[in-house]
Amino acid sequence: MFIYDSVEKKRRLLEPISKNTVTIYVCGPTVYDDAHLGHARSAIAFDLLRRVLKALGYSVIFVKNFTDIDDKIIAKMKQSGQSLEAITTFYINRYKEDMHALGVEDADIEPKATECIDEMIGFIQSLMALDVGYVAEDGIYFDTSKDKRYLSLSGQKMEEETLLARVEQKASKRDQKDFALWKFTKEPSEPSFSSPFGQGRPGWHIECSAMIEKYVASKQGHYQIDIHAGGADLLFPHHENEAAQTRCKGHHQELAKYWMHNGFVTINGEKMSKSLGNSFFLKDALEHYDGEVLRFYLLSSHYRANFNFSEEDLLMSKKRLDKLYRLKKRLFDAETMSIDEAFKEAMLEALSDDLNISKALAILDEMISNANEYLDANPKDKAKKGIFLANIHWLQSLLGIGFHTPLAYFQLGISEREKQEIESLILQRTEAKKAKDFTTADAIRHALEIKGIQLMDTASGTQWERLN
Repeated sequence: MFIYDSVEKKRRLLEPISKNTVTIYVCGPTVYDDAHLGHARSAIAFDLLRRVLKALGYSVIFVKNFTDIDDKIIAKMKQSGQSLEAITTFYINRYKEDMHALGVEDADIEPKATECIDEMIGFIQSLMALDVGYVAEDGIYFDTSKDKRYLSLSGQKMEEETLLARVEQKASKRDQKDFALWKFTKEPSEPSFSSPFGQGRPGWHIECSAMIEKYVASKQGHYQIDIHAGGADLLFPHHENEAAQTRCKGHHQELAKYWMHNGFVTINGEKMSKSLGNSFFLKDALEHYDGEVLRFYLLSSHYRANFNFSEEDLLMSKKRLDKLYRLKKRLFDAETMSIDEAFKEAMLEALSDDLNISKALAILDEMISNANEYLDANPKDKAKKGIFLANIHWLQSLLGIGFHTPLAYFQLGISEREKQEIESLILQRTEAKKAKDFTTADAIRHALEIKGIQLMDTASGTQWERLN
């Protein structure tokens, strides 16, 4: 498999540290609010990576953290009057509910920052012993001048003023590029932890370095893990600082062999930002669209590309997914056979090229088109139907799509109350047809069509679908 390395800025052959096992660490959310489309984009991108690696025969150890101690969380505590644990537990659960709705599988390891305080303190002590960490007025800082490779990860070529705009400025720092490892407590009411260097809490960057070392790092060799991944906005300063911490700790290891970053999300052409009021929460999107429909839409663009979310494009994407379910509907009487190996090989070849989803979906479109053409000519070929059905079932594990029954899929977005009303009207129409009252039967069909409901009379009774 080839993946694009954000540091080398080129496609590289994946050669895991351990031959048949790939270790992946993805930066998870800071849990002070609901998940938004940016979280979904990143989660789906690297969920796909994990699925493809498994399909290729690798074992995967997948870690995603939860930042549950942070300035934003403290601000939420002051605003709401709730405890740290109450806020973070609530939003971790909400995040996972939203991810499950999108078909994103739980990570193998899901550490929380507050569960790794001892490891972070130990890490900081190691840096201080080497004079890489030092005491300042308001905390412990990392001396970036001690890392000769600092900025090599992000390749920053910006002017000093532009660079420092993303780093908090403090008069007591040795260099304004230095960043916090430990923040001393400002107010007695703030959550804090005891440490040899004072009461306080960890900085943001230290948690990922400490978690990787605790849960998944290789103790031998040049690299601790295979792949470190996250949004493009994390490359600097977050990932740059993580890499610097690990590099300078004394073991002479690099944090990751490969770095992968997904593109930004814009909404109707405008970069997603809460300050702009366009931070589209997933819970809002899921009120209007099924999770699989959203997943397929967010999956359909290459992970490194910037993604412009628009409802018009989402509806076009759903029409593409509809074709898969139209085929699945034609296979209602089939028994699953063996997968078409040529289809499987073509899909994996495409996705092995840095997750080339455009090529993979084009192959899927071709399979659907060819299957429909074949079934038009050979509607009773049960063996071939079983192969087509096996192809669709395999997509469930590879792409995380195709789980619904066709009946359920084409009724998405209809409430239970509305379903009961529709079924009642269908029953009235059936009775009218039995009584040869075709005027009433036609009027009911027409009334449902106006509401966007299409009826289909079959040998087993009347079925219905929601029209797009």
